[in-house]
Amino acid sequence: MSLSIYNTLSRRKEPLVPIEPGLVKLYVCGMTVYDYCHLGHARVMVVFDTVVRHLRHAGYRVVYVRNITDIDDKIIRRAQENGESTAALTERFIEAMHADEDALKVLRPDIEPRATQSIAEMIAMIETLIARGYAYVGGNGDVYYAVQNFVGYGRLSGKNLDELRAGERVAVEEAKRDPLDFVLWKMAKPGEPSWESPWGAGRPGWHIECSTMSTGCLGAHFDIHGGGMDLQFPHHENEIAQSEGATGQTFVNVWMHNGFVRVNEEKMSKSLGNFFTVREVLRQYRPETVRFFILNSHYRSPLNYSDESLDEADAALTRLYTALRGIPTHEAAALDDAGRRERFDAAMNDDFNTAEAIAVLFDLARDVNRSRESAPAQASRLAGLLRELGGVLGLLQDEADAWLKSRPESAEATVAAAGDAGAEGQSCGLSADAIETLIQDRLAARKAKDWALADRIRDELKEQGVVLEDAAGGTTWRRA
Repeated sequence: MSLSIYNTLSRRKEPLVPIEPGLVKLYVCGMTVYDYCHLGHARVMVVFDTVVRHLRHAGYRVVYVRNITDIDDKIIRRAQENGESTAALTERFIEAMHADEDALKVLRPDIEPRATQSIAEMIAMIETLIARGYAYVGGNGDVYYAVQNFVGYGRLSGKNLDELRAGERVAVEEAKRDPLDFVLWKMAKPGEPSWESPWGAGRPGWHIECSTMSTGCLGAHFDIHGGGMDLQFPHHENEIAQSEGATGQTFVNVWMHNGFVRVNEEKMSKSLGNFFTVREVLRQYRPETVRFFILNSHYRSPLNYSDESLDEADAALTRLYTALRGIPTHEAAALDDAGRRERFDAAMNDDFNTAEAIAVLFDLARDVNRSRESAPAQASRLAGLLRELGGVLGLLQDEADAWLKSRPESAEATVAAAGDAGAEGQSCGLSADAIETLIQDRLAARKAKDWALADRIRDELKEQGVVLEDAAGGTTWRRA
């Protein structure tokens, strides 16, 4: 079955036809590193990590590029507020970003270019745009892209130039020829980082960064460009204008955009006070629970964050791990009589429908439980397939008993992992040793027929979020 992707540019699903057979070149707009990653960033990380995992599972070779924006207005402003250099600020938050993605089991991209390492290439692209009539030097010394000169501007977002222009005003000092023109190179201001250029000391505009890094890493024409829906306009629209204006070639074949994250049915926003960083969420929930929560909705749909949604995700993931508990997993057979592998692949090949793929995992877990006692060899093979397909989603790769007994990582521990020597991890509930001791005390009470004490220990453990499960082979436990 061929793999199809919803293309924002054409507004329909299209079969994936790589420019070079068997090789997919993918670029995703990465983080602007002036603060900790929030849930919107986490969704981009997890969604496109899963896209890459499935493409490789489907047999494609993939070159995955995700950039780092390490120079822009927000970075400069935050560094000035902190009284530190932009380099020190961005390096700290790059380390924090990597710690967050490691926690979420997000694989590193093949190439992770930084804007400040591509300045010479940006200057060269701007020079080309000027020479081809797509850019000009404004009266204030800044270099602008002439939107009117690019035929087809607005086709990605579906926006009309006249309507856009009617809603814009140009400040007197900006010296633009058209209110829609955007900056490619900004003249240096006192105290700001700057680089020498043919137009004087300055720094690049945000949009030119991605055009340069994507084409520099993948070539003038590549297969897939991705990012959050909020980047569709103007960022990605401007990337098309810049890149095609400079090269004269089609920039990207397929545009993928993931949906917004909402909090209690409202768009996540700092101004509304409903803004959560990844590490804030990890104070309450295990990283794999957060990853499962993100993937349990289709990537293009809105994702509503709430404690109830995360609790449901944790309970669902617990059911999958419980099915794997105590079963030695054998390698799954290539042939699957029930067609579970084919159903999983069909879901993922249909625009990466992770929600449908997860439904297949639950069918497998049900079959594992049904055959656990009656056909242990079959249960082991099914468990092997459950782990294999879960791995395509970046799930179910931990040892089941260890996961069921694990606790949410604290944000402080994540910061410490990112190199903050002053941060200390916080304890969350009883330790595993303490729980095992109480279980032994309960066992001794039951042997002595002290049922009241045994029940009291069970209730105390339940209050601490520990669930006991008695069976013929003994008592096991897991975190609630």
